[in-house]
This record gives sequence, structure tokens and C-alpha cells, in this order.
Amino acid sequence: MTESIRVKIVLLITVLTILLLSGCSTIPKQTADTQPPLRQFDEVVQIEDGAKGEVQVSDPLEGFNRGVYRFNYYFDKFIFLPIVNVYTFIMPDYAEDRVSNFIDNIYEFTNFTNNLLQLKFKETGITLARFAINTTVGVAGLWDPATSMNIRRQPEDFGQTLGHYGVGNGPYLVLPVLGPSNLRDTTGLVADMVAFNYAYSQVENGWMEDNDIKLIFSAVTAVDKRKRQPFRYHGTGSPFEYDLVRTLYTSMRQVQVEH
Repeated sequence: MTESIRVKIVLLITVLTILLLSGCSTIPKQTADTQPPLRQFDEVVQIEDGAKGEVQVSDPLEGFNRGVYRFNYYFDKFIFLPIVNVYTFIMPDYAEDRVSNFIDNIYEFTNFTNNLLQLKFKETGITLARFAINTTVGVAGLWDPATSMNIRRQPEDFGQTLGHYGVGNGPYLVLPVLGPSNLRDTTGLVADMVAFNYAYSQVENGWMEDNDIKLIFSAVTAVDKRKRQPFRYHGTGSPFEYDLVRTLYTSMRQVQVEH
């Protein structure tokens, strides 16, 4: 990792920490009836020309995006998180860890293909070694002995691959249920899903040939990923959460592409 990327990561973490701490110290405590913030920076804060900082986000569909953001808030609050809570209540922690490891191992395919497409041969080899070790020694990926051997995941997706070859973010998008994205990353998400489904469907007598099993796997994957995602809508306590999430997502993806 280059020095410039390290500096960007440190700055990003510092900004997020300051925002969270300032939100906790100045914003009234969130209640069960808290509504998703829909106000904009410019309504309250006057920003002088040239003072907006390095991260610039194109959001021509802001009205639509804020509507989807609001939908996601209610979907998360009344549907998704209750399902996650039932899942964590029923499943022992030990079993949850096995499920998470299995899912991560299956999706090493995405990491492998995108590291390869970016010509990151070292990371490609590491990913292949992880999959081989965890699938065999780790019993179909239920355990993760590769990490214990200091062979760590090399996460990459097709959005990062496009960015690696100079494709810009495009307009910012908020996807239903999935949350913040942009045109490039949404294209990458679709490409990864198509490649993943096609690859596993080619395995003779593979479990992905059964539509019922595929549906169950997709549902469990969605719940598991939401369980591991600490973000909660309006969790910052800021009236400008939409703007904060938009900026932080764009900054995070910029760092990931440059890595």
C-alpha cells in the first residue's frame, strides 16, 4: 500500500470519527420515531466556493435517491433488521460463524476473478490458496484456517476492476435495499452476479443447479451480510446523514480502487 493511500485511509477514518463524536455530543438522542433525515447541507450551512474539499460527488438523481433512501430506512427498520434479529436469536454464535465462513469461501470466486482481471497475480494466487485450504482443511469453508495461517482475503469486485482501468464513478445511486452505490459500481454488481451464477451453474451436479437451494442460499447470504454490516440508518444522529453517507461511500470506494 502506497504512502498516499495510507494517508487517505487515516484521513477518512479521522473524519468519520469526528463526525460520529460530534453527532453524539450535539444531537438529541434518537427515539423509536426518528425519521430519516431529508434536509441538505446548503439549507443550513453556507459553503464558500472552493471549500468543498477533494471528494466531489455527482448526484443528478438526488430527489430519486433520497426517496429510495427513505424507503430503505423503513424497509430496514420494519423488515430487514427484525429478520436479522430473529436469525441471531435462533442461531448460536458458533453456527453463525460457520455460515459466514461458508459464504465468504463461496464468494472467493468474485475475489479471484477480479484480482485476475486487474493482473494482480500475487493476490490472485493468495485467493486461490485460501479457497483450496478452506474448502479442504476448513471442511467446505465452514472454518477459516487460511486466515490463521496469515493468508488473508483479497477482496475485489468488478466495480473496482472498472475503476482500476480508469472508469469513473458516474452518477451516485441509492439502490433499493442494497443502499449507496454509483453507476459504475452498480454495473459491476450486476456483472459479478451474472459471472458468479454462471460459473457455479457449470459445476456438474452442483448444488447451484437446484433453484430452491439457490433461493435459500441467497436469502441466508443477504441476512448474514446485513448482520455483519454495522451501519444503521440515522445511527449517526446527524440531520445530514444522506450527505455524509454519500461522501463517505464515494471516499471509501476511491481508496479501494486505488489500493
